[in-house]
Amino acid sequence: MEENTNINEEIIAVAMEIIMNAGDARVHITEALQEVAKGNIDLANEKLQLAHKEITLAHGAQTGVLQKEANGQSTGYSVLFAHAQDTLMTINSELNMAKQLIKVFKSYEDRISILERKMEGM
Repeated sequence: MEENTNINEEIIAVAMEIIMNAGDARVHITEALQEVAKGNIDLANEKLQLAHKEITLAHGAQTGVLQKEANGQSTGYSVLFAHAQDTLMTINSELNMAKQLIKVFKSYEDRISILERKMEGM
């Protein structure tokens, strides 16, 4: 029974680590999109780099549990861990979408700048 308790405490700790890192990534993603709205593409990209670091930490924690499972050290099913994985994958998708959106806005910004320079030369 004690071993099972230790496994449960470990999986809860890992799940919370995943949720917290992924949540921090979401904050950085939101800030990045807010900066894009202000036209601060470089700052937005810096925020996305921070988000990527947090997602990487969360993914690393998840991978540790999966490797143990693959090596025969079953942790059993945990609703909290399943929620953590869902959170991680959702926020990872948000990060990928934000990266693409920033590329699109950067492209528009570049095109507008070219047009403005052309208009100034007329």
